[in-house]
Amino acid sequence: MEIKPLILIVEDDKPIRNFISVSMKTQGYDCIETESGEMAIALVTANNPDVIIVDLGLPDIDGFEVIKAVRPMTDSAIIVVSARGKEREKVSALDLGADDYLTKPFSVPELLARIRVALRHAERVIGSSEEIKDEFRLDELEINYAKRQIFLKGEELHLTPIEYKLLVLLSQNAGKVLTHKHIQKEVWGAYAVEDTRSLRVFMANIRRKIERDPAQPRYIITEVGVGYRMVDE
Repeated sequence: MEIKPLILIVEDDKPIRNFISVSMKTQGYDCIETESGEMAIALVTANNPDVIIVDLGLPDIDGFEVIKAVRPMTDSAIIVVSARGKEREKVSALDLGADDYLTKPFSVPELLARIRVALRHAERVIGSSEEIKDEFRLDELEINYAKRQIFLKGEELHLTPIEYKLLVLLSQNAGKVLTHKHIQKEVWGAYAVEDTRSLRVFMANIRRKIERDPAQPRYIITEVGVGYRMVDE
């Protein structure tokens, strides 16, 4: 018997929640629903859904708090569906661990397309997990992929979820130039920023944390007009 992907819908507007649920079920997905952020956290713990669709404006706790709470406990794809369309809110949600951001009003075909992208990405990660090394070491920098820990000079560093994803992507492709477009696709999935400003902000934050002199980086090199490269020696 085929196991259907499970989608958690966190939306306090009942007509919208029902509309999303019906649309998902007609495409062969199983759904669980809630209007509560606190209940959403409990449902993630109990069910570990494949995809979480979450609104930011919830009646008890903000959707940002839901993302912050569930990201450490699950690898589920998190897709924000919100009427808040300002860039800083999109960046905040993605930085907390969301994988995608869709602004209301949205079309069902677009939402379904983003869910398919999220599920395909999850399959690629599972399929390639055996090929990924347990750790990355370069001079004073160490990344333990299994434990999701980063150390510099033996001291653990705190990186946000997006910063961690960026550093892992670069380290697993050390020596290769990754274009802005490729990085955005791999880290943000279907959501792609219109320019490189947000990406530059994240890279600057990473450099402040890992580089002795961010102006003369040792680990991450900027390929002007193209992208970034993690050195391999």
